[in-house]
Amino acid sequence: MRDSLGVSRLTRFTRLCFLGLILSHNALVLSQAVLSSSSASSSTSASEAAAALRAEQSSEKKDVTILVGTKTLPTDTPTGVYVSYSGKITLPQESSSESEGTVTFTGSISTTIASNISATETGAQPTNTQPCNNYVEFCERKYSNITVVGCHNSPFVRKGSSAANQQLDVIQQLNDGVRFLQAQMQWPTDGSNVPHFCHSSCDMLDAGPITDWLTTVRQWVDNHPYDVVTILLGNGNYSKADLYAPYIEASGILKYTYRPPFVPMALDDWPTLSEMILKGKRVVMFMDYEANPTEYPWLLDEFSQMWESPFDPIDRAFPCVVQRPPDLSAESATNRLYLLNHNLNAEFNLFGASILVPAVSLLNVTNGETGEGSLGNSTAQCVNSWGRPPNILNVDYYNFGNPDGSVFRVAAKYNNVTYNGSCCGRVTSDSAGVTAPALIALGIAVVFSVLMS
Repeated sequence: MRDSLGVSRLTRFTRLCFLGLILSHNALVLSQAVLSSSSASSSTSASEAAAALRAEQSSEKKDVTILVGTKTLPTDTPTGVYVSYSGKITLPQESSSESEGTVTFTGSISTTIASNISATETGAQPTNTQPCNNYVEFCERKYSNITVVGCHNSPFVRKGSSAANQQLDVIQQLNDGVRFLQAQMQWPTDGSNVPHFCHSSCDMLDAGPITDWLTTVRQWVDNHPYDVVTILLGNGNYSKADLYAPYIEASGILKYTYRPPFVPMALDDWPTLSEMILKGKRVVMFMDYEANPTEYPWLLDEFSQMWESPFDPIDRAFPCVVQRPPDLSAESATNRLYLLNHNLNAEFNLFGASILVPAVSLLNVTNGETGEGSLGNSTAQCVNSWGRPPNILNVDYYNFGNPDGSVFRVAAKYNNVTYNGSCCGRVTSDSAGVTAPALIALGIAVVFSVLMS
Protein backbone atom coordinates (compact mmCIF):
# COMPACT_ATOMS: atom_id res chain seq x y z
CA MET A 1 0.00 0.00 0.00
CA ARG A 2 2.84 2.38 0.89
CA ASP A 3 4.56 1.68 -2.45
CA SER A 4 1.29 2.20 -4.32
CA LEU A 5 0.72 5.51 -2.54
CA GLY A 6 4.25 6.59 -3.35
CA VAL A 7 3.79 5.83 -7.03
CA SER A 8 0.48 7.73 -7.01
CA ARG A 9 2.11 10.79 -5.47
CA LEU A 10 5.00 10.61 -7.92
CA THR A 11 2.62 10.41 -10.88
CA ARG A 12 0.67 13.37 -9.57
CA PHE A 13 3.85 15.31 -8.95
CA THR A 14 5.08 14.58 -12.50
CA ARG A 15 1.85 15.75 -14.05
CA LEU A 16 1.86 18.92 -11.99
CA CYS A 17 5.45 19.64 -12.98
CA PHE A 18 4.46 19.40 -16.64
CA LEU A 19 1.42 21.58 -15.97
CA GLY A 20 3.57 24.21 -14.28
CA LEU A 21 6.00 24.25 -17.18
CA ILE A 22 3.22 24.54 -19.75
CA LEU A 23 1.52 27.37 -17.88
CA SER A 24 4.87 29.10 -17.64
CA HIS A 25 5.40 28.62 -21.39
CA ASN A 26 2.09 30.26 -22.20
CA ALA A 27 2.82 33.12 -19.80
CA LEU A 28 6.09 33.71 -21.64
CA VAL A 29 4.27 33.79 -24.98
CA LEU A 30 1.87 36.38 -23.55
CA SER A 31 4.70 38.50 -22.17
CA GLN A 32 6.35 38.50 -25.58
CA ALA A 33 3.05 39.51 -27.17
CA VAL A 34 2.73 42.39 -24.69
CA LEU A 35 6.23 43.63 -25.36
CA SER A 36 5.77 43.45 -29.13
CA SER A 37 2.22 44.83 -29.29
CA SER A 38 3.34 48.45 -29.22
CA SER A 39 5.35 47.91 -32.39
CA ALA A 40 2.83 45.65 -34.15
CA SER A 41 1.41 46.77 -37.46
CA SER A 42 -2.20 47.91 -37.69
CA SER A 43 -3.21 44.71 -39.48
CA THR A 44 -2.15 41.08 -39.49
CA SER A 45 -2.50 38.93 -42.58
CA ALA A 46 -3.95 35.43 -42.68
CA SER A 47 -0.48 34.07 -43.52
CA GLU A 48 0.97 35.68 -40.39
CA ALA A 49 -1.86 34.22 -38.33
CA ALA A 50 -1.19 30.78 -39.78
CA ALA A 51 2.52 31.14 -39.01
CA ALA A 52 1.72 32.03 -35.40
CA LEU A 53 -0.58 29.05 -35.16
CA ARG A 54 2.07 26.70 -36.55
CA ALA A 55 4.66 28.09 -34.16
CA GLU A 56 2.41 27.47 -31.20
CA GLN A 57 1.67 23.95 -32.39
CA SER A 58 5.31 23.09 -33.06
CA SER A 59 6.44 23.96 -29.54
CA GLU A 60 6.29 20.77 -27.47
CA LYS A 61 4.23 19.28 -30.28
CA LYS A 62 3.45 16.05 -28.46
CA ASP A 63 1.95 17.91 -25.54
CA VAL A 64 0.36 20.94 -27.17
CA THR A 65 -2.36 20.92 -29.79
CA ILE A 66 -4.82 23.44 -31.15
CA LEU A 67 -7.79 21.54 -32.46
CA VAL A 68 -10.34 22.33 -35.12
CA GLY A 69 -13.92 21.85 -34.03
CA THR A 70 -16.04 22.85 -31.08
CA LYS A 71 -15.82 21.54 -27.56
CA THR A 72 -18.84 19.50 -26.55
CA LEU A 73 -20.83 20.17 -23.42
CA PRO A 74 -19.28 18.78 -20.22
CA THR A 75 -20.48 15.26 -19.56
CA ASP A 76 -20.75 16.00 -15.83
CA THR A 77 -23.35 18.77 -16.19
CA PRO A 78 -26.18 17.78 -13.83
CA THR A 79 -29.58 17.09 -15.28
CA GLY A 80 -32.31 19.67 -14.79
CA VAL A 81 -30.05 22.74 -14.62
CA TYR A 82 -31.49 24.30 -17.79
CA VAL A 83 -34.72 26.00 -16.79
CA SER A 84 -37.65 26.33 -19.19
CA TYR A 85 -40.97 28.05 -18.61
CA SER A 86 -44.35 27.26 -20.13
CA GLY A 87 -45.36 30.86 -19.60
CA LYS A 88 -44.24 34.07 -17.92
CA ILE A 89 -43.71 33.90 -14.16
CA THR A 90 -44.36 37.14 -12.24
CA LEU A 91 -41.49 38.07 -9.93
CA PRO A 92 -41.76 39.84 -6.57
CA GLN A 93 -40.84 43.52 -6.73
CA GLU A 94 -39.20 45.76 -4.20
CA SER A 95 -41.41 47.08 -1.44
CA SER A 96 -41.72 50.84 -0.97
CA SER A 97 -39.36 50.65 2.01
CA GLU A 98 -36.76 48.85 -0.05
CA SER A 99 -36.98 51.34 -2.91
CA GLU A 100 -36.80 54.54 -0.89
CA GLY A 101 -33.97 56.83 -1.86
CA THR A 102 -32.86 59.02 -4.69
CA VAL A 103 -30.56 58.92 -7.65
CA THR A 104 -28.70 62.15 -8.30
CA PHE A 105 -27.35 62.96 -11.75
CA THR A 106 -24.70 65.58 -12.29
CA GLY A 107 -23.22 67.04 -15.41
CA SER A 108 -24.90 69.32 -17.94
CA ILE A 109 -28.15 68.55 -16.13
CA SER A 110 -28.73 68.09 -12.42
CA THR A 111 -31.85 66.11 -11.62
CA THR A 112 -32.82 64.25 -8.48
CA ILE A 113 -35.18 61.37 -9.17
CA ALA A 114 -37.03 59.18 -6.71
CA SER A 115 -36.15 55.56 -7.28
CA ASN A 116 -39.79 54.47 -6.94
CA ILE A 117 -41.17 56.63 -9.77
CA SER A 118 -44.34 55.14 -11.24
CA ALA A 119 -46.15 55.80 -14.49
CA THR A 120 -49.20 57.06 -12.55
CA GLU A 121 -47.45 60.16 -11.21
CA THR A 122 -48.58 63.44 -12.68
CA GLY A 123 -46.42 66.19 -14.08
CA ALA A 124 -43.50 66.10 -16.45
CA GLN A 125 -41.56 62.89 -16.29
CA PRO A 126 -37.77 63.14 -16.05
CA THR A 127 -35.73 62.43 -19.15
CA ASN A 128 -32.10 61.57 -19.55
CA THR A 129 -29.99 63.60 -21.95
CA GLN A 130 -26.63 62.24 -20.88
CA PRO A 131 -24.72 59.59 -22.84
CA CYS A 132 -25.82 56.07 -21.97
CA ASN A 133 -22.86 53.67 -21.89
CA ASN A 134 -20.88 56.43 -23.65
CA TYR A 135 -23.40 56.95 -26.49
CA VAL A 136 -26.42 59.24 -26.25
CA GLU A 137 -27.92 57.20 -29.11
CA PHE A 138 -28.32 54.27 -26.71
CA CYS A 139 -30.58 56.11 -24.28
CA GLU A 140 -33.80 55.29 -26.12
CA ARG A 141 -32.71 51.83 -27.21
CA LYS A 142 -33.83 48.77 -25.36
CA TYR A 143 -31.25 46.90 -23.30
CA SER A 144 -31.80 44.01 -25.71
CA ASN A 145 -30.94 46.12 -28.76
CA ILE A 146 -27.33 46.97 -27.94
CA THR A 147 -24.06 45.09 -28.52
CA VAL A 148 -21.48 45.38 -25.75
CA VAL A 149 -17.92 44.16 -25.26
CA GLY A 150 -17.60 41.56 -22.52
CA CYS A 151 -14.62 40.38 -20.51
CA HIS A 152 -14.49 36.61 -20.33
CA ASN A 153 -13.36 35.70 -16.79
CA SER A 154 -13.02 39.35 -15.84
CA PRO A 155 -11.42 38.86 -12.37
CA PHE A 156 -8.72 36.49 -13.62
CA VAL A 157 -5.91 39.00 -13.87
CA ARG A 158 -2.56 37.82 -12.60
CA LYS A 159 0.96 38.63 -13.68
CA GLY A 160 2.77 35.59 -15.00
CA SER A 161 -0.23 33.24 -14.92
CA SER A 162 -1.28 31.43 -18.06
CA ALA A 163 -4.61 30.72 -16.39
CA ALA A 164 -5.42 34.45 -16.54
CA ASN A 165 -7.88 35.70 -19.16
CA GLN A 166 -7.42 39.45 -18.82
CA GLN A 167 -4.43 41.75 -18.41
CA LEU A 168 -6.14 44.80 -16.93
CA ASP A 169 -8.23 44.89 -13.76
CA VAL A 170 -11.99 45.37 -13.60
CA ILE A 171 -11.85 49.13 -12.97
CA GLN A 172 -9.74 49.61 -16.09
CA GLN A 173 -12.01 47.25 -18.02
CA LEU A 174 -15.01 49.41 -17.16
CA ASN A 175 -13.15 52.67 -17.74
CA ASP A 176 -12.19 51.46 -21.22
CA GLY A 177 -15.82 50.73 -22.14
CA VAL A 178 -16.42 47.08 -21.21
CA ARG A 179 -20.03 46.71 -20.03
CA PHE A 180 -20.32 42.94 -19.56
CA LEU A 181 -18.34 41.10 -16.91
CA GLN A 182 -18.28 37.31 -16.56
CA ALA A 183 -16.65 35.27 -13.83
CA GLN A 184 -16.72 31.74 -12.44
CA MET A 185 -17.42 31.04 -8.79
CA GLN A 186 -15.91 28.10 -6.93
CA TRP A 187 -15.40 26.98 -3.36
CA PRO A 188 -11.77 27.02 -2.14
CA THR A 189 -10.24 23.61 -1.51
CA ASP A 190 -9.21 24.61 2.02
CA GLY A 191 -12.77 23.93 3.18
CA SER A 192 -13.77 27.61 3.34
CA ASN A 193 -17.49 28.34 3.02
CA VAL A 194 -16.77 31.71 1.39
CA PRO A 195 -17.18 31.58 -2.40
CA HIS A 196 -14.25 32.80 -4.48
CA PHE A 197 -13.74 33.60 -8.13
CA CYS A 198 -11.52 30.77 -9.36
CA HIS A 199 -10.49 29.48 -12.77
CA SER A 200 -11.75 25.87 -12.88
CA SER A 201 -10.01 25.21 -9.57
CA CYS A 202 -8.94 27.59 -6.82
CA ASP A 203 -5.57 25.79 -6.92
CA MET A 204 -4.99 27.09 -10.44
CA LEU A 205 -6.01 30.75 -10.06
CA ASP A 206 -7.84 32.22 -7.08
CA ALA A 207 -9.00 35.82 -7.60
CA GLY A 208 -10.34 36.12 -4.07
CA PRO A 209 -13.78 36.30 -2.41
CA ILE A 210 -16.65 37.24 -4.70
CA THR A 211 -17.74 40.00 -2.28
CA ASP A 212 -14.47 41.89 -2.76
CA TRP A 213 -14.68 41.99 -6.56
CA LEU A 214 -18.40 42.79 -6.57
CA THR A 215 -17.77 45.62 -4.11
CA THR A 216 -15.19 47.07 -6.50
CA VAL A 217 -17.72 46.92 -9.35
CA ARG A 218 -20.40 48.50 -7.14
CA GLN A 219 -18.05 51.36 -6.28
CA TRP A 220 -17.49 51.98 -9.99
CA VAL A 221 -21.25 51.98 -10.58
CA ASP A 222 -21.62 54.47 -7.69
CA ASN A 223 -19.44 56.91 -9.61
CA HIS A 224 -20.92 56.35 -13.09
CA PRO A 225 -24.65 57.09 -12.91
CA TYR A 226 -25.20 56.95 -16.69
CA ASP A 227 -23.91 53.43 -17.27
CA VAL A 228 -25.62 50.05 -17.32
CA VAL A 229 -23.43 47.06 -16.47
CA THR A 230 -24.21 43.37 -16.87
CA ILE A 231 -22.65 40.67 -14.68
CA LEU A 232 -22.78 36.95 -15.45
CA LEU A 233 -21.85 34.72 -12.53
CA GLY A 234 -20.69 31.23 -13.45
CA ASN A 235 -21.85 28.66 -10.89
CA GLY A 236 -18.85 26.36 -11.17
CA ASN A 237 -20.13 23.91 -8.55
CA TYR A 238 -23.84 24.05 -9.43
CA SER A 239 -24.53 25.19 -5.88
CA LYS A 240 -27.89 26.60 -4.82
CA ALA A 241 -28.34 30.35 -5.08
CA ASP A 242 -28.90 30.78 -1.35
CA LEU A 243 -25.27 29.81 -0.70
CA TYR A 244 -24.07 32.75 -2.81
CA ALA A 245 -26.77 35.33 -2.05
CA PRO A 246 -25.40 36.61 1.31
CA TYR A 247 -21.97 37.26 -0.23
CA ILE A 248 -23.48 39.07 -3.20
CA GLU A 249 -25.69 41.16 -0.92
CA ALA A 250 -22.70 42.08 1.27
CA SER A 251 -21.15 43.96 -1.66
CA GLY A 252 -23.94 46.55 -1.60
CA ILE A 253 -24.65 46.04 -5.28
CA LEU A 254 -28.31 45.06 -4.84
CA LYS A 255 -29.39 48.70 -4.63
CA TYR A 256 -28.60 48.86 -8.36
CA THR A 257 -29.76 45.44 -9.58
CA TYR A 258 -32.59 45.35 -12.08
CA ARG A 259 -35.64 43.27 -11.17
CA PRO A 260 -37.71 42.35 -14.22
CA PRO A 261 -41.47 42.16 -13.81
CA PHE A 262 -41.45 38.54 -14.95
CA VAL A 263 -39.33 35.78 -16.45
CA PRO A 264 -38.44 34.85 -19.04
CA MET A 265 -37.85 38.23 -20.67
CA ALA A 266 -38.22 38.27 -24.46
CA LEU A 267 -36.34 40.84 -26.54
CA ASP A 268 -39.16 43.40 -26.55
CA ASP A 269 -39.77 43.03 -22.81
CA TRP A 270 -36.54 44.76 -21.75
CA PRO A 271 -36.58 48.46 -20.78
CA THR A 272 -34.53 51.15 -22.48
CA LEU A 273 -31.19 52.16 -21.01
CA SER A 274 -32.66 55.56 -20.17
CA GLU A 275 -35.46 53.93 -18.15
CA MET A 276 -32.97 51.84 -16.23
CA ILE A 277 -30.71 54.82 -15.58
CA LEU A 278 -33.52 57.09 -14.38
CA LYS A 279 -34.72 54.46 -11.92
CA GLY A 280 -31.21 53.70 -10.73
CA LYS A 281 -31.50 50.02 -11.69
CA ARG A 282 -28.33 49.84 -13.73
CA VAL A 283 -26.88 46.41 -12.98
CA VAL A 284 -28.31 43.31 -14.66
CA MET A 285 -27.10 40.16 -12.93
CA PHE A 286 -27.36 36.67 -14.38
CA MET A 287 -26.24 33.28 -13.07
CA ASP A 288 -25.83 30.40 -15.48
CA TYR A 289 -27.17 27.60 -13.27
CA GLU A 290 -29.44 27.37 -10.21
CA ALA A 291 -30.32 31.09 -10.19
CA ASN A 292 -33.83 30.75 -8.66
CA PRO A 293 -35.20 34.21 -9.62
CA THR A 294 -38.53 33.63 -7.86
CA GLU A 295 -36.58 33.67 -4.58
CA TYR A 296 -33.92 36.16 -5.69
CA PRO A 297 -35.53 38.31 -8.41
CA TRP A 298 -32.32 40.28 -8.86
CA LEU A 299 -30.44 37.11 -9.87
CA LEU A 300 -31.71 36.06 -13.28
CA ASP A 301 -31.41 32.65 -14.86
CA GLU A 302 -29.17 33.07 -17.88
CA PHE A 303 -30.28 30.34 -20.23
CA SER A 304 -34.02 30.99 -20.12
CA GLN A 305 -33.31 34.48 -21.52
CA MET A 306 -29.97 34.18 -23.30
CA TRP A 307 -28.15 31.62 -25.39
CA GLU A 308 -24.44 31.18 -26.01
CA SER A 309 -22.34 30.10 -28.96
CA PRO A 310 -19.85 27.27 -28.23
CA PHE A 311 -17.94 28.00 -25.05
CA ASP A 312 -14.20 27.34 -24.63
CA PRO A 313 -13.87 27.67 -28.42
CA ILE A 314 -10.93 25.99 -30.10
CA ASP A 315 -12.16 26.51 -33.65
CA ARG A 316 -11.00 29.71 -35.35
CA ALA A 317 -14.15 29.67 -37.46
CA PHE A 318 -16.19 30.48 -34.30
CA PRO A 319 -19.48 28.98 -35.55
CA CYS A 320 -22.40 31.19 -34.50
CA VAL A 321 -24.69 28.38 -33.40
CA VAL A 322 -26.59 27.68 -30.21
CA GLN A 323 -24.71 25.42 -27.81
CA ARG A 324 -26.26 26.34 -24.47
CA PRO A 325 -29.02 25.76 -23.62
CA PRO A 326 -29.05 22.52 -25.60
CA ASP A 327 -31.95 21.70 -27.90
CA LEU A 328 -33.13 25.32 -28.13
CA SER A 329 -35.25 25.82 -31.25
CA ALA A 330 -34.26 28.45 -33.78
CA GLU A 331 -37.62 30.17 -33.26
CA SER A 332 -37.00 30.51 -29.52
CA ALA A 333 -33.40 31.60 -30.06
CA THR A 334 -34.44 34.54 -32.24
CA ASN A 335 -36.38 36.04 -29.32
CA ARG A 336 -33.58 35.92 -26.74
CA LEU A 337 -30.41 37.77 -25.96
CA TYR A 338 -27.33 35.98 -27.23
CA LEU A 339 -23.65 35.87 -26.41
CA LEU A 340 -20.80 35.22 -28.83
CA ASN A 341 -17.92 33.40 -27.13
CA HIS A 342 -14.99 34.76 -29.11
CA ASN A 343 -12.02 33.72 -26.97
CA LEU A 344 -9.74 31.25 -28.70
CA ASN A 345 -8.16 28.50 -26.62
CA ALA A 346 -5.17 26.22 -26.97
CA GLU A 347 -5.49 22.72 -25.56
CA PHE A 348 -2.58 21.23 -23.63
CA ASN A 349 -2.58 17.45 -23.38
CA LEU A 350 -0.98 15.92 -20.31
CA PHE A 351 -0.88 12.15 -20.08
CA GLY A 352 -4.39 11.86 -21.49
CA ALA A 353 -5.75 14.83 -19.52
CA SER A 354 -6.27 18.25 -21.11
CA ILE A 355 -6.39 21.87 -20.07
CA LEU A 356 -7.55 24.85 -22.11
CA VAL A 357 -5.76 28.19 -21.87
CA PRO A 358 -6.01 31.35 -24.03
CA ALA A 359 -4.22 31.12 -27.38
CA VAL A 360 -2.22 34.23 -26.62
CA SER A 361 -0.01 34.23 -29.71
CA LEU A 362 -3.09 34.93 -31.87
CA LEU A 363 -4.68 37.64 -29.70
CA ASN A 364 -4.18 40.51 -32.13
CA VAL A 365 -5.82 38.43 -34.85
CA THR A 366 -8.61 36.94 -32.74
CA ASN A 367 -9.61 40.34 -31.34
CA GLY A 368 -9.07 42.06 -34.69
CA GLU A 369 -11.54 44.13 -36.66
CA THR A 370 -11.06 42.19 -39.90
CA GLY A 371 -9.44 39.02 -41.19
CA GLU A 372 -9.71 35.28 -40.78
CA GLY A 373 -10.70 34.30 -37.25
CA SER A 374 -11.29 37.94 -36.23
CA LEU A 375 -14.02 39.29 -34.00
CA GLY A 376 -15.22 41.42 -36.88
CA ASN A 377 -15.67 38.43 -39.15
CA SER A 378 -17.39 36.37 -36.46
CA THR A 379 -19.85 39.14 -35.66
CA ALA A 380 -20.68 39.53 -39.35
CA GLN A 381 -21.24 35.77 -39.52
CA CYS A 382 -23.69 36.00 -36.61
CA VAL A 383 -25.60 38.81 -38.34
CA ASN A 384 -25.86 36.69 -41.47
CA SER A 385 -27.16 33.73 -39.47
CA TRP A 386 -29.53 35.47 -37.08
CA GLY A 387 -30.40 38.80 -38.67
CA ARG A 388 -28.99 40.82 -35.77
CA PRO A 389 -25.64 41.12 -33.99
CA PRO A 390 -24.83 39.41 -30.70
CA ASN A 391 -25.70 41.31 -27.53
CA ILE A 392 -22.33 40.37 -26.03
CA LEU A 393 -18.91 39.97 -27.63
CA ASN A 394 -17.16 37.91 -24.96
CA VAL A 395 -13.38 38.13 -25.36
CA ASP A 396 -10.08 37.43 -23.62
CA TYR A 397 -7.48 40.21 -23.25
CA TYR A 398 -9.80 42.85 -24.71
CA ASN A 399 -6.95 45.39 -24.85
CA PHE A 400 -5.24 43.41 -27.63
CA GLY A 401 -6.28 43.56 -31.28
CA ASN A 402 -5.61 45.33 -34.55
CA PRO A 403 -6.15 48.24 -34.73
CA ASP A 404 -6.11 49.60 -31.17
CA GLY A 405 -9.54 49.30 -29.61
CA SER A 406 -10.61 46.82 -32.27
CA VAL A 407 -13.12 45.03 -30.02
CA PHE A 408 -14.86 48.35 -29.32
CA ARG A 409 -14.75 49.31 -32.99
CA VAL A 410 -16.53 46.09 -33.90
CA ALA A 411 -19.24 46.71 -31.28
CA ALA A 412 -19.66 50.31 -32.46
CA LYS A 413 -20.02 49.23 -36.08
CA TYR A 414 -22.91 46.92 -35.29
CA ASN A 415 -24.49 49.51 -32.98
CA ASN A 416 -24.41 52.01 -35.87
CA VAL A 417 -22.32 54.49 -33.87
CA THR A 418 -18.75 55.71 -34.18
CA TYR A 419 -16.10 54.65 -31.72
CA ASN A 420 -14.10 57.67 -30.59
CA GLY A 421 -12.62 56.19 -27.44
CA SER A 422 -9.01 55.76 -26.46
CA CYS A 423 -8.03 52.15 -25.92
CA CYS A 424 -6.81 50.94 -23.69
CA GLY A 425 -5.38 51.17 -20.22
CA ARG A 426 -1.68 50.42 -20.43
CA VAL A 427 0.42 47.98 -18.47
CA THR A 428 3.79 49.24 -17.34
CA SER A 429 6.88 47.47 -18.65
CA ASP A 430 7.45 46.32 -15.10
CA SER A 431 4.29 44.25 -15.17
CA ALA A 432 4.19 43.41 -18.86
CA GLY A 433 7.14 41.09 -19.03
CA VAL A 434 7.67 37.77 -17.32
CA THR A 435 11.22 37.01 -16.30
CA ALA A 436 12.78 33.56 -16.31
CA PRO A 437 12.89 33.37 -12.48
CA ALA A 438 9.23 34.34 -12.40
CA LEU A 439 8.39 31.56 -14.82
CA ILE A 440 10.24 29.01 -12.73
CA ALA A 441 8.55 30.28 -9.59
CA LEU A 442 5.17 30.01 -11.32
CA GLY A 443 5.75 26.38 -12.19
CA ILE A 444 6.87 25.55 -8.66
CA ALA A 445 3.94 27.47 -7.17
CA VAL A 446 1.42 25.54 -9.27
CA VAL A 447 2.94 22.25 -8.21
CA PHE A 448 3.22 22.86 -4.50
CA SER A 449 -0.04 24.78 -4.06
CA VAL A 450 -1.87 21.68 -5.26
CA LEU A 451 0.30 19.17 -3.46
CA MET A 452 -0.18 20.98 -0.17
CA SER A 453 -3.96 21.29 -0.60
